[in-house]
Amino acid sequence: MLFRSTNANPQLADLLWGAAELIHYTNADGRLLEGILYKPANFDPKKKYPMLVYIYERLSQNLNNFVEPKPTNVISPSYYASNGYLVLEPDIVYTIGYPGESALKCVLPAVQSIVNRGFVDEKAIGIQGHSWGGYQIAYMVTRTNRFRAAAPGAPVADMISAYDGIRWGPGIPRQFQYEHTQSRIGGTIWEYPLRYIENSPIFSIDRIQTPLLMIHNDADDAVPWYQGIEYYLALRRLKKEVYMFSYNGEPHNLRRRANQKDYTVRLQQFFDYYLKGAPKPEWMENGIPFLEKQGAISADGQP
Repeated sequence: MLFRSTNANPQLADLLWGAAELIHYTNADGRLLEGILYKPANFDPKKKYPMLVYIYERLSQNLNNFVEPKPTNVISPSYYASNGYLVLEPDIVYTIGYPGESALKCVLPAVQSIVNRGFVDEKAIGIQGHSWGGYQIAYMVTRTNRFRAAAPGAPVADMISAYDGIRWGPGIPRQFQYEHTQSRIGGTIWEYPLRYIENSPIFSIDRIQTPLLMIHNDADDAVPWYQGIEYYLALRRLKKEVYMFSYNGEPHNLRRRANQKDYTVRLQQFFDYYLKGAPKPEWMENGIPFLEKQGAISADGQP
């Protein structure tokens, strides 16, 4: 006879947990790829659901991970699934020299493969990612209007202006990252100037029609803060719809609990407004007063 001897984390029993499914799809180059689809609790395939896409590189290896519904600077699939969203995490593979187009060739077919199953509200698809994921979103929205709303976090906007900078965390030059590691351009800026231009969202930013929510903190030790400033100011100059949060003294990822909670709430409000038809939050209409911002910092007990 089997019986339960322990009950770890009983507080989780009150949450509406969804389910994670391994999905397969073919990218635009004909390559078979995988991803994860998180479905809401009490999922009904006859209904239409809003869907969020979260991207970085390969994510399908996380299929059986426990995803804690905690506040941070990226979406929590378990939290959003418990609030009626589908969440898609597609794998992305790359062609050297064309990281932006590579993302586009993987993400759009992955989205379409889920849309074809009949339970996605096609007018309510959003996308979110941070750092490398943020860059790919910043690029993709210059090439597609597929997404009703997008939230690129800490994106590189201009690979040319970022190329000769310093990665302040480890204190090393940034060139290697663009040439042969994550950005995968394939060589120096002098060897492939056109590739650097083509992969920099700033040069195609006038094409963007998607409402954007950004986060880029002024103590970012991985992606230069001025990259977010460039992207934001270019969008404002062109009168595009964009909102930007910058938490003073915070690095690449939010560390202060009050700030994590603050951005998590605002990120959900942003997506709920565009994807669920929720009321427009006041901060999207009127901004955030300086005193309110200072209050959020002091509430965490830190300067």
